[in-house]
Amino acid sequence: MTEEEKESLLKEAQIARFCSINKDGTIHAAPVWYKYENGQIVIVTPEASRKVRNVKRNKNVTVLVDIEGPPVRGVLIYGKAEVVHPGTPEGYMLAAVSVFERYMSRDEAERYAAGLLKVTKGVKIVVTPERVASFDTGKDETLRTIERG
Repeated sequence: MTEEEKESLLKEAQIARFCSINKDGTIHAAPVWYKYENGQIVIVTPEASRKVRNVKRNKNVTVLVDIEGPPVRGVLIYGKAEVVHPGTPEGYMLAAVSVFERYMSRDEAERYAAGLLKVTKGVKIVVTPERVASFDTGKDETLRTIERG
């Protein structure tokens, strides 16, 4: 995929799969809402989540963002993750609303973030890509033939 196609897919897709390394070396994969911002993947999550515990222990992560097809298209981001504490409830609200408003109206995003804040302390995880791979089965003649039947 071209750089423009990758950027477009990262802005278009709705779900990312955030993959981190568990304490026992196995992979933890979780579907997440995300925002692609300034070349980075940003998610918000409860501070007590496995994602956060794993990133604090090992910053190496993989994020898969794909769109079902045919053709199936996707971007794999191999990078380093950082847990960012927003500092205040207001800081968390800003971060959460920024992500959630990709999925709902701003009013709904504010209500949703406020509801989460009542039950848990949230943080941001920011993924900085080190290597990016992509795939598009529509560009592979063998796969296009199979997909068409």
